Amino acid sequence: MWDDHILLREISDVLFALSMLAMLYGAGWYAVHQPGLFPLHTVRLEANPLRVDVPAVFRTVRGEVNGNFFTTDIERLRLALEKLPWVRSVAIRREFPDRLMVRLEEHQPLARWNDSALVNRQGEVFSAESGQLLPDFVGQEGTSTEVAQSFGQFSRQLAALDLQIERLALTPRHAWQVQLNNGLVLELGREEMQRRLARFVAVYPYGIAAMQGNIRYVDLRYRNGFAVGGSGKG
Repeated sequence: MWDDHILLREISDVLFALSMLAMLYGAGWYAVHQPGLFPLHTVRLEANPLRVDVPAVFRTVRGEVNGNFFTTDIERLRLALEKLPWVRSVAIRREFPDRLMVRLEEHQPLARWNDSALVNRQGEVFSAESGQLLPDFVGQEGTSTEVAQSFGQFSRQLAALDLQIERLALTPRHAWQVQLNNGLVLELGREEMQRRLARFVAVYPYGIAAMQGNIRYVDLRYRNGFAVGGSGKG
């Protein structure tokens, strides 16, 4: 092999090319990691948020951005921004040569959760302060998505009566209770909730509406009827 001059020349050319690539890579890595080169000059929000505190966003950016355009840890910054109140998710992209663009997705509040937090329209629990008038959800940990989905289904059924849900509770026994904005409490139980609610919607205009000032709740957990006013059955 060592007498094959053509092969030796080809090997030499390959080694030379590899060494040049290594040198170029090293020089590029060195240049990119120099703090004085490719500095970040601008961080912009794609849109002005409605609820997120913008000064808090930029304070977080100043605290988390270390390095230049190439070396700033985008994932670390994203995670830090997602800890801010009202921030549901964050997307960040680099725009050469010196800018970061930040897109914030805000939580859209649907209800209050157990008097201690809020629930967004995806059924996710989050912590934030809100003076907005919202319905109350009550449920066990991990059931917020189910409660939010049932709220949507029940609300669509009640829309025919121009009634809204003020409080929706899912008990530890997985029974549903609905409090309406006219003061009525509906006991739906643990099964066939939509069918039971449909029965209420059907009969409400023909009797219950006239009695609603004299009754406190409607128990719909009976197979062929319902009870009003009393404590109902367990």
